[in-house]
Amino acid sequence: MAKPEKKVMVFGTFSVLHPGHLYFFKKAKERGDKLIVVVARDATVRKVKGFSPKLDERARREMVSAIKSVNEAVFGDKFDWYKIILKYKPEIICLGYDQAVPKNFPAELKKRGVDAKIFRLKSYKPKKYKSSLITWNLKHKT
Repeated sequence: MAKPEKKVMVFGTFSVLHPGHLYFFKKAKERGDKLIVVVARDATVRKVKGFSPKLDERARREMVSAIKSVNEAVFGDKFDWYKIILKYKPEIICLGYDQAVPKNFPAELKKRGVDAKIFRLKSYKPKKYKSSLITWNLKHKT
């Protein structure tokens, strides 16, 4: 009998894909067999970040799904971001170095029956490859 795949899940907006994201996907994939990338819905980005993403959710998911290390790119839920975690039940969740999550995130996962190990991954050249910095530089390029 074949060993079940170890699923790794990551989350993000991925509005401006850059080498930092590619590094993030690569490092997350190294922790398991199947990388599932949850792409934030447009409404979620507006709610959490206070602005609309440069590209709509379908375009962002399409770009992410084209990345070699990504096995599946899916949308998050518009109302309850734990729903997608419950659907896939990953063994591992990788967070970005600056990604905000609720303080009770691990406890809430356990309460909902998800026993995933959580890792916060290191950044890749954060002074150069950070979405907000890249977007700001594009806006203010002279």
